Amino acid sequence: MTRERHEHGFGPFYAPDSRILILGSFPSVKSREVSFFYGHPQNRFWKVISSVFGCACPESIEDKKVFLCKNRIALYDVIESCSIIGSQDSTIEDVVPADLRPILGGSKVGENIYVNGGKAYELYMRYIFTETAIEPIKLPSTSPANAAYSLDRLIEIWKSKISVPE
Repeated sequence: MTRERHEHGFGPFYAPDSRILILGSFPSVKSREVSFFYGHPQNRFWKVISSVFGCACPESIEDKKVFLCKNRIALYDVIESCSIIGSQDSTIEDVVPADLRPILGGSKVGENIYVNGGKAYELYMRYIFTETAIEPIKLPSTSPANAAYSLDRLIEIWKSKISVPE
């Protein structure tokens, strides 16, 4: 595979009453194909986040949007465009960071920013922290590439770190 330049392909998901923002690094090939977050069936994000909030795991994109709105969750990624090989975060180069101002200004997220994985944290600190001055909370990646964490362990850690403001 060769490194190719890609745009994010779809915008952030948030509502005026969103209370927390979860950022990934950059959408996988499968997520770009379906034009929504965590579209790869092996990614454990939807299983983890639905368990954290005590809900059934949403299946369709429409069900996922309803779940996010109900639980006041905003989703986006740290990167708007980059050069990447496939879906491999380790190959990301030539980064154009995402502009989080519309989300932060158009919701109630405040300082409740979480990042899904070490690469998302690294990229946020390098490209976005100076703009927001908000230190994100780093969560272990739900990617299938993160085989060191079982589904149960991911759920346990995410539950212990995510707090939903009133």
